[in-house]
Amino acid sequence: MTDDAKLHLTSADTTETLLAQLRDAAPQIFSEGRVDFARLQAALGEHIDANPERYGLTWAGKRDAFRNVQVPSVATLRPQLEESVNWGSTENLIIEGDNLEVLKLLQKPYHGKVKMIYIDPPYNTGNDFIYEDDFTAEKEAYQSGSGERDEEGNRMIANTESNGRFHSDWLSMMYARIRLCRNVLEEGGVCLISCDDREEANLRKVCDEVFGEGNRLDRGSMIWKSACSPRGFNHVIKDHEFILAYARNIDLVDYDTADSSKEDEFFDGQLWIARTAANPVCRITFPAGIRSEGPD
Repeated sequence: MTDDAKLHLTSADTTETLLAQLRDAAPQIFSEGRVDFARLQAALGEHIDANPERYGLTWAGKRDAFRNVQVPSVATLRPQLEESVNWGSTENLIIEGDNLEVLKLLQKPYHGKVKMIYIDPPYNTGNDFIYEDDFTAEKEAYQSGSGERDEEGNRMIANTESNGRFHSDWLSMMYARIRLCRNVLEEGGVCLISCDDREEANLRKVCDEVFGEGNRLDRGSMIWKSACSPRGFNHVIKDHEFILAYARNIDLVDYDTADSSKEDEFFDGQLWIARTAANPVCRITFPAGIRSEGPD
């Protein structure tokens, strides 16, 4: 077998990819095959921020999460032919597996090719589970500690509010995945992430760092009415959740609008709602004497 025909047994190495880009763009910053930081500083000049005090979000474990992104995966995707339909001709795939490992495996074949990513992560409620990214743990030790897995087989661990790194562990989980998601987005691709008020502010800062503040779509979030809002006599009612929206390159996003001429659909601005039995036409009746204004 020739070198060209050999299969790569690991996922893409994001560090090597970055180094290759730097060698092509700025070969003068390398010395004996390694980046010379003094040369890099000289090349970037005033664009280097040497002030130790700067704006940003950090947390315990952020550096480890970044390193986790850089570690290639040695996992393999295996087709399930007996469970598949039209395997030879379909253009659709459902991939089941640990989502971090799968994202690493998609770095090579799908780099810069994905149009849209939607992420519905654990909301970090204090009563839920988050993904366990420590793959060095023995299977027995893990199962005795939690034993939880989601529907796709992702390893989960409890993250209670009493955990000293309650927010940090959740942010480390999200940071690694969002960085890998950006790599596979095409230049005009978008990423949507659901969350609620517990981590919305932190998640927005993470997305600002990964995608850049200038790539927020519609100021970076959509607000939607929650179906199950906890109510209490002594608390403000929580009635909304969020979807943060970011583009890889906001200038290249294609804003296609829905077809408003279809008989069974409503269209208002850029909102498109299918009329179904589960989503019927709604009417609002105001009590007599209340003044109101609005479109018909």
